[in-house]
Amino acid sequence: MKKRKPQTRTDGHIRIISGKFKGRKLPVKDVEGLRPTTDRIKETVFNWLMADTRDANVLDCFAGSGSLGLESLSRFANTATFIELDKTAAAQIKQNIQTLALDNAQVIHTSALDYLSKNEQNRTFDIIYLDPPFRKDLLSPCCELLESAGWLHDESLIYVEFEKEAQPNLPANWQLLKEKKAGQVVCMLFRRGHQ
Repeated sequence: MKKRKPQTRTDGHIRIISGKFKGRKLPVKDVEGLRPTTDRIKETVFNWLMADTRDANVLDCFAGSGSLGLESLSRFANTATFIELDKTAAAQIKQNIQTLALDNAQVIHTSALDYLSKNEQNRTFDIIYLDPPFRKDLLSPCCELLESAGWLHDESLIYVEFEKEAQPNLPANWQLLKEKKAGQVVCMLFRRGHQ
């Protein structure tokens, strides 16, 4: 009798839901801790952002598969900046950007906290996605840095995703626009109000 090979996890894919790359499937590396946003949640997020994505400058922190930033570009965002610490995941996002022949996307291989701690060019973003790895207490310090380092303007939209039991400390001037709970995950969309 043949010995069965131990099952190894295989690489997966993400699907672009709408826009100019609608229906495209892009490969995603199997990286530990990577949780590509499910299609169901992604659909909810982009229903929330329907009127805001076009021409937006987007920051995808903890980009992982790059799913949220790539979906934004498919829906005619102006630019997308992907921050990803894992080298394999960052290389795969770059590969997918090349596959889609995009010239308005940038992948930065660093930690989100390092990136957000200095804003030398005084850049601001219209939409920021914050979907950090669960149970690592990264959300609150990132929100703080978005404010203190000047990444946001008064109309910036911030999407956060975190595990149900977390109690993130979010800036008081962020106005909650939308909220959804899906299983163990909480999704929220904020608009930055005046300080």
